[in-house]
Amino acid sequence: MKHYKDSSNQLYAYESDGSQDHLIPDNYVAITDEEADAIRLYVKTYADLREENYPSLPDQLDYIYHNGITKWKSDMIKPVKDKYPKG
Repeated sequence: MKHYKDSSNQLYAYESDGSQDHLIPDNYVAITDEEADAIRLYVKTYADLREENYPSLPDQLDYIYHNGITKWKSDMIKPVKDKYPKG
């Protein structure tokens, strides 16, 4: 198999004989078997999941500007802290 990944590290595999090459998007990156194995074995940590779930700082600032800091805490921050409390 030939292995490829997209910009979010999602893995894709295609036949080695080239019969599926026409299906490979231009933005996919060819990777080695070892790189594919490393991506498959990577497990997101609790800190990764927590960080991913927080809104970006620009989004948070925009929300505070329009809705105030009290609603920001309850609407944007509390749900993440409830789901992923800091241990």
